[in-house]
Amino acid sequence: MKKIAVFVDVQNIYYTVRQIHGCHFHYANFLKEIMQRGSLAQATAYAIERGDARQKQFQQILRNLGFNVKLKPYIQRSDGSAKGDWDVGITIDVLDAAPQVDEIILASGDGDFDLLLAKVRSVYGTHTRVYGAPGLTAHALIRAADDYVPIEETLLLR
Repeated sequence: MKKIAVFVDVQNIYYTVRQIHGCHFHYANFLKEIMQRGSLAQATAYAIERGDARQKQFQQILRNLGFNVKLKPYIQRSDGSAKGDWDVGITIDVLDAAPQVDEIILASGDGDFDLLLAKVRSVYGTHTRVYGAPGLTAHALIRAADDYVPIEETLLLR
């Protein structure tokens, strides 16, 4: 049975799915779909911690589904801009997992991950699959992956 590692860029998925579909991503259906493809070796969700009660409840739901939830503090800069992305953390975890699994699944539309997926494919021969919101997933990321799955009806929580 194929071993699969899943990595979810929670902020990217939240905002892109909301912008395109006006609703939320269905994490339970997402995991069910993946488990039909093989065994889940790991599932990690990367989120920003703002201390909000609803956000904590959502993070607990992810844990109950089987995700390891990694949190990074939300940083508000003095100039009004904000920081809080997980690109480096996701990259390190994907590179650590790639030699141990048959498939890497990345849920994100962020084009910064195109080089990561190209590296995983060329160095480890690991199959790569991207889930992203149609129209908001970077073309470079789609091209870098073996497969692209647009987030549509069965993966939406309405």
